[in-house]
Amino acid sequence: MNARDLTKEPPRSPRVRIHGYVILARVIDKCRAELVCRAGDYHFDCPLDRLLFTFKGISSGELRQAIVCAQTDESIGQWVNAHGVSRSAGEIKIWSDALERYSLLKNPAKREFFMEECRRLGLDAQTATMFDWLEADDLADFQILYA
Repeated sequence: MNARDLTKEPPRSPRVRIHGYVILARVIDKCRAELVCRAGDYHFDCPLDRLLFTFKGISSGELRQAIVCAQTDESIGQWVNAHGVSRSAGEIKIWSDALERYSLLKNPAKREFFMEECRRLGLDAQTATMFDWLEADDLADFQILYA
């Protein structure tokens, strides 16, 4: 299993798409890292990951088992396509595009948190997306680690 050491580098960007799904590459990285005890502060089956699980109608346990058995990202993408709720390429694109544009400012429960995080990271909360924040946070964490 090719697992990233998430104590030394972040998981892939949530923008990286496998079979059209945003966040799937990041989910795979976090799961593989947990399996080899190198996840650091990252968690598989977090609220972000659950957006994919809900969209596809699969469980974290099912995907974890698929990741354990799979040799490649491609085969995991094929597994995701074949299980849970059947989704067309168009549906996947609409979901992925919407998630990539999503801002936590739209979530009243997360609004203040997001604004503070954006300030901390030097992002404009009015234009930053959730993915912008995740990428900036990943970068900041590893700059601090290796400064």
